[in-house]
Amino acid sequence: MINVEVTKSGNDNNLGIIRKFTKKVQGSGVLPRVRSLRYSGRILSHYKVKKNTLKNLKRKAEILELIKMGKMAEKRPQNSSAK
Repeated sequence: MINVEVTKSGNDNNLGIIRKFTKKVQGSGVLPRVRSLRYSGRILSHYKVKKNTLKNLKRKAEILELIKMGKMAEKRPQNSSAK
C-alpha cells in the first residue's frame, strides 16, 4: 500500500496543500491501480461457468418452446433502417 503524505510548509494555504496532495496522488500511480482493481472481475470457476451455461441453454429452449406454441412473440432485430 502506498501512502501519500504532504506537509504544510511556511506560507501554504489550504488550497495549495490540496493541490500538492492531488499532484502527489497522480504522480504515485495509486488511482489507476485502484481503478483497475475495482473494475476487474474475478475469474469464475469451471463449475460456475458450466452452471450458467446450462441455465442459459435451458432458458433458450423454454423460449423456443413458447414461441412454437404461440404464447410468446418472436423478437425482431431493431434496425433503424427497418422502419
